[in-house]
Amino acid sequence: MIRLSLLARGQPLGQARCSIATPSTHRTFTPSLFNNSIRSFSTAWALRNEATEATTPTKPFKLAVIGSGPGGFYAAHRILKHVPQSSIDMFEALPVPHGLVRFGVAPDHPEVKNVMNTFDEVAENPNFTFIGNTSVGTYVTPGSEKADLEISDLRPHYDAILLAYGAHEDRLLGVSNEQTLKGVMAARSFVGFYNGLPSEQGLEVDLSKADTAVVIGQGNVALDVARILLTPLDELKKTDLTERMIKILEKSRVKHVHVVGRRGPLEVAFTAKELREMLQLPDTTFHMDQGLLASEMERAGKTLERPRKRLMGLLEKGIKESKPDQPKSWSLHFLRSPLGFSGDSNNQLKAIELGINRLEGENSNRKAVATGEKETLACDFAFRSIGYKSVGIQGIPFDERKGVVPNMDGKVMDAEQNIVPGFYASGWLKRGPIGVIATTMADAYQTADTIIADWTSGRSMLNNDAPSKEGGKPVLDLLKSKGHKTVSYKDWKKIEQKEFELGAKVGKPREKFLTVEEMLKVVD
Repeated sequence: MIRLSLLARGQPLGQARCSIATPSTHRTFTPSLFNNSIRSFSTAWALRNEATEATTPTKPFKLAVIGSGPGGFYAAHRILKHVPQSSIDMFEALPVPHGLVRFGVAPDHPEVKNVMNTFDEVAENPNFTFIGNTSVGTYVTPGSEKADLEISDLRPHYDAILLAYGAHEDRLLGVSNEQTLKGVMAARSFVGFYNGLPSEQGLEVDLSKADTAVVIGQGNVALDVARILLTPLDELKKTDLTERMIKILEKSRVKHVHVVGRRGPLEVAFTAKELREMLQLPDTTFHMDQGLLASEMERAGKTLERPRKRLMGLLEKGIKESKPDQPKSWSLHFLRSPLGFSGDSNNQLKAIELGINRLEGENSNRKAVATGEKETLACDFAFRSIGYKSVGIQGIPFDERKGVVPNMDGKVMDAEQNIVPGFYASGWLKRGPIGVIATTMADAYQTADTIIADWTSGRSMLNNDAPSKEGGKPVLDLLKSKGHKTVSYKDWKKIEQKEFELGAKVGKPREKFLTVEEMLKVVD
């Protein structure tokens, strides 16, 4: 971690004291946390209004945004609306924008992707510049590829830098053979693969000999994976699922999917929408322990909150209405923790060993405790879906344990809990990989309001004593001097148009390019 005075003044990294901070902003998302966030959001909004009434700076406000997903775009949208003299440069490592909306949202959820229309409106603002195919900040992970630009290249030219580059890695289970057997992979990687993320196209996915898959985790991503494996192919062919994945599914023999969680039905993380879609899969039987569901609901009694009660009602309905002996099936397994994977002589996954748990504690804090009993579940594929995690970049404080940039309402903080002037965080990098796109929107607006309040009240930012900053021009000049090719939003729209044309030929909304080279070829 970098001390406030050193990071703010741009001192050499070697002079900084390093330690791990413990931010108070990274907590499990609950209704009470959401209410707290709304209160914090309201406070920031009030501060912004007070600051605006007090003083409105006449010089332009120059902001660099690192990352072009919802966390970056929603913040940019807010700032451009309320700070007319602002100028925003958005940097994206890939030639294409929109982050998780493009590469994480399920292909059969096109309505969720409509937020890209809002992002297009942001990009049409003359004070907004998209700088694609340009990575900023080398990851601290050993062996990471050097970025096209470092934070030090941006710092002299902007009033503030917003970090919104999301979460690019997944959490490991920490069990035997997790990273050595064929057929064991991260759900994050699989989702990126079938959504066309270039960095995941090397993933080996062969479903032609697979009958049974296990998904470890019980969130929305887990159900997305299960649904893609079991949905009739004719339906998926109408989506923007990549043609490569469609060809793999044409040969798929997967008929059964087990979705495994370490706690009980009351602790599942998926939402009613995703559950309802799973229960409506044609020719598919649903299995779960009806007795466990009934006993857990009885134990919770009137303390069960209404949204959770509705979700449990859907499970009850699913059990009652499920048709037995269908050609396909999916199951919810509770009170199970993975202990390890086993394979055959060809290093191919054949089974997962599960430890059986019991639940202890109060309703609001139920914990899974191992009983010592074990069971083995045969499977051909296993997807770990226990969460994404962010990675730190050089020169920026980062909490390795929690996988977030330490912050207070979006203001980056150093190891001593001091605010780092001019640096902000938004999205998963700010709060951890929790919530849906609407959660990220509220989160990004909170950070944006914090930035607006700081700027309009004259609080310390980057290079406070310097005259008006130049913004992206010297940065683009630097990239040009290196022979680096950048991609504008206009270029992106050309890439998108070509994807539309390719998709139309096969009856799809679009056919995504799978490599950076293919994308750049369109705009060469």
